[in-house]
Amino acid sequence: MLLSWWLLKVLLNFSWATTELAWTAHPETGWEEVSGYDDAMNPIRTYQVCNVREANQNNWLRSDFIPRKEVLRVYVEMKFTVRDCNSIPNIPGSCKETFNLFYYESDSDSATETSPFWMENPYVKVDTIAPDASFSILESGSVNTKVRSFGPLSKAGFYLAFQDLGACMSLISVRVFYKKCSTTIANFAVFPETATGAEATSLVIAPGTCVPNALEVSVPLKLYCNGDGEWMVPVGSCTCASGFEPAMKDTQCQACSPGTFKSKQGEGFCSPCPPNSRTSSGAASVCVCRNGYYRSDSDSPDSACTTVPSAPRNVISNVNETSLVLEWSEPRDSGGREDIIYNVICKKCLPERGMCSRCDENVNISPRHLGLTERRVAVRNLQAHTQYSFEIQAVNGVSNKSPYTPQFSAVNITTNQAAPSAVPTVHLMAATASTMSLSWLPPEKPNGIILDYEIKYHEKGEAIAHTMTAQRSSARIEGLKAGTSYVVQVRARTVAGYGRYSSPADFNTNLQSDPEKSFQEQLPLIVGSATAGLVFIIAVVVIAIVCLRKQRNGSESEYTEKLQQYITPGMKVYVDPFTYEDPNEAIREFAKEIDISCVKIEEVIGAGEFGEVCRGRLKLPGRREIIVAIKTLKVGYTDRQRRDFLSEASIMGQFDHPNIIRLEGVVTKSRPVMIVTEFMENGALDSFLRLNDGQFTVIQLVGMLRGIAAGMKYLSDMNYVHRDLAARNILVNSNLVCKVSDFGLSRFLEDDATDPTYTSSLGGKIPIRWTAPEAIAYRKFTSASDVWSYGIVMWEVMSYGERPYWDMSNQDVINAVEQDYRLPPPMDCPTALHQLMLDCWVKERNLRPKFSQIVATLDKLIRNAASLKVVTSSTQSSGASQPLLDRCIPDYTTFTTVGDWLDAIKMSRYRDNFLNAGFASFDLVAQMTAEDLLRIGVTLAGHQKKILGSIQDMRLQMNQTLPVQV
Repeated sequence: MLLSWWLLKVLLNFSWATTELAWTAHPETGWEEVSGYDDAMNPIRTYQVCNVREANQNNWLRSDFIPRKEVLRVYVEMKFTVRDCNSIPNIPGSCKETFNLFYYESDSDSATETSPFWMENPYVKVDTIAPDASFSILESGSVNTKVRSFGPLSKAGFYLAFQDLGACMSLISVRVFYKKCSTTIANFAVFPETATGAEATSLVIAPGTCVPNALEVSVPLKLYCNGDGEWMVPVGSCTCASGFEPAMKDTQCQACSPGTFKSKQGEGFCSPCPPNSRTSSGAASVCVCRNGYYRSDSDSPDSACTTVPSAPRNVISNVNETSLVLEWSEPRDSGGREDIIYNVICKKCLPERGMCSRCDENVNISPRHLGLTERRVAVRNLQAHTQYSFEIQAVNGVSNKSPYTPQFSAVNITTNQAAPSAVPTVHLMAATASTMSLSWLPPEKPNGIILDYEIKYHEKGEAIAHTMTAQRSSARIEGLKAGTSYVVQVRARTVAGYGRYSSPADFNTNLQSDPEKSFQEQLPLIVGSATAGLVFIIAVVVIAIVCLRKQRNGSESEYTEKLQQYITPGMKVYVDPFTYEDPNEAIREFAKEIDISCVKIEEVIGAGEFGEVCRGRLKLPGRREIIVAIKTLKVGYTDRQRRDFLSEASIMGQFDHPNIIRLEGVVTKSRPVMIVTEFMENGALDSFLRLNDGQFTVIQLVGMLRGIAAGMKYLSDMNYVHRDLAARNILVNSNLVCKVSDFGLSRFLEDDATDPTYTSSLGGKIPIRWTAPEAIAYRKFTSASDVWSYGIVMWEVMSYGERPYWDMSNQDVINAVEQDYRLPPPMDCPTALHQLMLDCWVKERNLRPKFSQIVATLDKLIRNAASLKVVTSSTQSSGASQPLLDRCIPDYTTFTTVGDWLDAIKMSRYRDNFLNAGFASFDLVAQMTAEDLLRIGVTLAGHQKKILGSIQDMRLQMNQTLPVQV
């Protein structure tokens, strides 16, 4: 909770005086100190002057020295009365009803009767003070109260001076004070008492410190004190540490009481200890588990304490000779956890010795013997006629915390007789196109009664096998393919299980099939043909009926077809919010209202046209918390400023595309008014590219351009014209996705210090370097003019944020474009991309490509990456005169130092690298190679190419032909 109020600190109040003030008056016949009484009959001291019958009055009254106390701006409250000149008979025309207020700064109390001189300079005039009401007779005098402020103050103190030029007045009281923001607590941080700034619009930063038992969440902790002594939105926050909870209306952090705890730093409150845990002291961040209960290493302090599980239940064993299947049920008591796993311990027992030992490694337990999540295992390779003991343990996440062995259930088994031996060779008795008749002899060692036989067969060369069973030593396999080779194996089964398979035998089916079978296989084709013919007949009948109806309703059909030309189902069209009679209606229709409690401002990251731009968090009910960008409307806004500010949200709220900045909502029912959008981590595209010069592949850059084009195609399809498409208005997120933004400025284009604009003959500001000729000359903004701007954006991207047209003036740019000059390709720019730029810069706007065509072209280039390897030289003419083109090649002779040259090619970050390595002259720089650059610390390939390209230009200008290694 933010406790915000402002304080008045009084520096001077002469109504408090109980003795003579003895201020300095000049001349002595001017101001006069007089004793009197106020309305409560308290004695007061006043100054009066009334020399109205004498012409050319210039009466000064100066206060004592007033210490500044580090204050930058002070306020003066004056109470006075003034007599109406018309009520004074027989006076000359020089009578006044006003007086002047001055001040004079000094580092010490050094003023005298004659110094400083009694004139406006060196005194600084604050204002001419006029009364709201004057009086005619003394008994009906009206007291006026006026407040004036001045600053910034820089010296140790100051004097006040009052100049009378011929008034009849009385100065009843003078009070000098300054405003301060009082000590306050916001977001569990204490901000000290802070004096206001030098100007009424100044914001003074007050650093904060966390309250006791609170820790920083986000830094820096600061709060802004405005000129009225009011606190602005806090930046950064603290929250109560673990073991402490908010108290006293979120201004303190108090310790958790015994029996409660708080495990994490945050805004939450203390909670009762989880089940099976306790704490006896205050400020607990964790509750200790009771005896026999534990927490695993992965359990949070908020989780309940749990215990080990009981033993598994209902163990069932199924012995098959020397194999075994074990199954069991879950424990009766899971210990309060769900992460139960099972271990199977195999022991081989020797009854004659009365002891058991672990099974050897030949015993196979599948899928594994430890860490089982299933309640079933298969055990193989046991010894026949041997006793085994199997222990099935149940363990969970806290079993390793217990000092005791996990509980288990045990089962004892004895392996039984051996399975039958392998079946002898299998014989083919007969075969047709789809069947085979087989026979075989029983195993030589059945080891018991043969229960049945299993036949396994598959096509030769195929891995998928089929099985069938037979009660006797013969079988007939059906459903086979004609003329196909099959592999067949057979095995026998007794009560001890299956024996081994016979050796694989290859048998073939016949090529010809019997007539009955052939008819059955062709029957579906015959039925399908008949059905298709029937469907065709029905279709002909339906078409005939439709034609007859069209002839009967010809006029209606013709009208319907014409109507369909004007209806595009699903097409969404942009609606200008300024067409609404009530702007608030557009906000309600296109932007979602967000409750202020869902928004948390963390840091001021910039300043916008209407207020601050902040980074913060948005937590809507039922949704996860996300990072957002927040634009705020400054205090003291007008209705028009509020409408213009929210118009951007009304525009943005109509768009839904992955390459258009997403509006989360607006805050209009609380203060400050906000627009909340998605947060783009990498900021504006132009500065992002300059910061990462040369660090992306051509495919990555084309991918960025494709995203921008897709966003503009969406806007164009909605009949929306952006008007201010530039790299500075494209935002980039952490995944390098580019999104079109800044829809407020697209309607109201303003002047910018870094991107000067040109005022057209029809009025309004236009960003010349990005604007199509027809838009500059005739204010003709269309999607085609946006295409021109997109071509400039392409050039910005491929040049890594270079300024279009370099240092040319706006008028030079207009003249050059009118003379068909076009920007040359940036360094290493693929020819296909520069050709697309030139297509966007066609003078006839109807001949420029549509955004849909641009997207399709970029898609083709991305799919055919080889086309991006063809590069046009940056010195190739693009229809420009040579003097214009030479602007992109810096002349090294115009620079006095190597550092200046590096600044010109935007490689100033390597200034120290060059100087420390001894490359301080252009003669030495001209001899540099790629190895030299790598040695001095230029490791980025893009930066190496850029510097080496400039060195090559330097060599050409020196008339040298030394090779440059690129």
